[in-house]
Amino acid sequence: MTIPLRKLTMSQIKRTPSDFNTKQIGTLPDLLGMEVLTVEANHLHARMTIKPHHLAPNGFLHAASVVMLADSSCGYGCIAHLPEGAQGFTTIELKSNHLGTARDGVIECHATPVHLGRTTQVWDATVTGPDGKTIALFRCTQMVLWPR
Repeated sequence: MTIPLRKLTMSQIKRTPSDFNTKQIGTLPDLLGMEVLTVEANHLHARMTIKPHHLAPNGFLHAASVVMLADSSCGYGCIAHLPEGAQGFTTIELKSNHLGTARDGVIECHATPVHLGRTTQVWDATVTGPDGKTIALFRCTQMVLWPR
């Protein structure tokens, strides 16, 4: 059974790529080189160019680098889709399946919501390697935070 998503228009999206890219300066997504490309109704697209600091000692992309890209993409998507009056969110669960890897080039992430509720959101992300093949599938659940 599929639960329908809230119908959002672009005018209801609360942030732009520039908002996220500016706000993240000095934080982990910035330090690892994440760049938000598009923020749309029910979608966020980001990328990261692989550098030596993204690699594990074995010379392949470190899983934590991939998780940062996917988790941040889903988190930014959540922020852009918060219900009116909500003040933020916190991640309460995440899961990743790593299906491939890379050593260089650009990896991309497409995040989409599965559930946009008043108390929780669930987001899926697909991370693709430089060749366009899926290297990771990711799902996270966020708790929507309300003012006290």
